[in-house]
Amino acid sequence: MLRKIILASHDRLAAGFKSTLNYLNPNLGTIEVINGYLVNVPIDHEIEQVLAAVDWQQDEVLTFTDLLGGSINQAFTKYLVYPHFHLVTGMNLPLVLSCLMSLPAADQYLDPQKLRQLIKDAQQQIIYVNDLFAANLQGTEEE
Repeated sequence: MLRKIILASHDRLAAGFKSTLNYLNPNLGTIEVINGYLVNVPIDHEIEQVLAAVDWQQDEVLTFTDLLGGSINQAFTKYLVYPHFHLVTGMNLPLVLSCLMSLPAADQYLDPQKLRQLIKDAQQQIIYVNDLFAANLQGTEEE
């Protein structure tokens, strides 16, 4: 079984994520990047090139994209029919990092329920810090 990790975004966001991920943990494995619309090639063609060697019955693909309604995410949705294809959109650094650090052994498939929990945990890290700071300041004043 092969596990393919893909970061796909408009412009260079995916490449920036990969660079940062490699900085934080250089042992995360091979990460493929699609920087959409930087070359004069249809996005479907770029995706097909990255997925060309995938054995759809055995291999696992974990794909992160930038925007739910974006054309790149939409281009990946046709692969949702395959049993071990996972598509996560709205990628952010904590989400991608926690998912990659929580991957099972190379001979085991990713548990979708575990992936759902990691997404939920990452959502909890999206915080308007002004409110957090104000609540902490208020708590300090009351003491």
